[in-house]
Amino acid sequence: MHIHILGICGTFMGSLAVLAKQLGHEVSGCDANVYPPMSTQLEQQGIELLEGYDPAHLQPAPDLVVIGNAMSRGNPCVEYVLNQQLNYTSGPQWLCDEVLNNRWVLAVAGTHGKTTTTSMLTWVLEQAGMQPGYLIGGVPMDFSASARLGERPFFVIEADEYDSAFFDKRSKFVHYRPRTVILNNLEFDHADIFNDISDIQRQFHHLVRTVPEQGRIVLSAEDKYLQQVIKQGCWSECVELSLTDNNASWYVKALNSDGSEFEVWHKQQLQGVVNWQHSGEHNMANALATLAAAHHVGVRPEHGIEALNSFAGVKRRMEKLLSHNNIDVYDDFAHHPTAIKTTLQGLRRRVGNERIIAVIEPRSNTMRMGVHADNLARSTEDADEVVWYEPADVDWNLDHVVSASKNTATLSSSTDVIVENLCSNIAATSGAALHIVIMSNGGFDNIHRKLVEALQHG
Repeated sequence: MHIHILGICGTFMGSLAVLAKQLGHEVSGCDANVYPPMSTQLEQQGIELLEGYDPAHLQPAPDLVVIGNAMSRGNPCVEYVLNQQLNYTSGPQWLCDEVLNNRWVLAVAGTHGKTTTTSMLTWVLEQAGMQPGYLIGGVPMDFSASARLGERPFFVIEADEYDSAFFDKRSKFVHYRPRTVILNNLEFDHADIFNDISDIQRQFHHLVRTVPEQGRIVLSAEDKYLQQVIKQGCWSECVELSLTDNNASWYVKALNSDGSEFEVWHKQQLQGVVNWQHSGEHNMANALATLAAAHHVGVRPEHGIEALNSFAGVKRRMEKLLSHNNIDVYDDFAHHPTAIKTTLQGLRRRVGNERIIAVIEPRSNTMRMGVHADNLARSTEDADEVVWYEPADVDWNLDHVVSASKNTATLSSSTDVIVENLCSNIAATSGAALHIVIMSNGGFDNIHRKLVEALQHG
């Protein structure tokens, strides 16, 4: 079967393309923005990538068109599919029908940490010899691709609350029918499709309704919005996690300030110590959820801890791009004030008084709308300096974010100017240790490559 995917370079759709290829289908796809790491992965998998949305990409007609949720009415390919009555479906529905059917699905949901936690859980099951299938909304460093069919019965999937397609406004995760669910956390996000937090909670409760009685829901004991979801009705076992409450079923005791070493406790019994290369309270929470979910499918905590100690991480999640002349450059996917804050907080605790510069693009739909504008300045307080990028199509002015900042903050509409100013700044610091964190959930006009090249050749 020839499957053509509209919006193929999105992290979810790109992973879906890999699964379709592994099932033996001929796979092609098109997208308006083709950039690494997803474009590189797809090319390595032998999947044809086409730039733009020209209806000619659909000639001759494929057997099936899988339409990404970034596609809307008015898109030339969407209109062609409808006019020509081509066979089409959404990505989540295709997964349900072709991949997840009759498998033990472990789904990872929440506002933050989905990609990292999905990668952790997959790695733990892999190290336990289970060879799980998986779909991750990013490129994990421990595996060669962001998705694989794996061996039955287990399949780990990043479960997004965003809508499925222009013709199916249910959250993606409603299609997955999981037996084990991690609910990492819950905050208001995706303001382009949700009006308020209760809208999102309604979708999360739809997910809870799909978990069988013999299933397991792993969630934070301290997240009030998740607790409210469960109180709407729950028919499955709930396992609660905590970073502070020793009475929770699973909890941690930090052994240092940056979260790189901590004890794991289950039912008042010490299970072992995680000592890894990652940092931050958010990653401790991700690890705890991973261990509780893996335990549901038979992985002993001590074995899960051993696997976490060798967990490499995910591309674009504090991925170190360069370490040169006492300067470290990181690429991070943070695109919400909470994610920005926890990432910078974890780095600050790890590097102490060394200088941190955050370079941030407000690229997500919610950020572009200015919904989180009042929280952005506070989210960056652990950085010494912040450079805000203001793209031409942002819907609001970032000047008040700059003026509200307690640290040094500047605003620029040119990535070339940002790189030039950073290099000048570095030249004036006389070799002092410096950490530059680039934060965006998009390509950011290739600023990562521009900066790395400038530093290497400067």
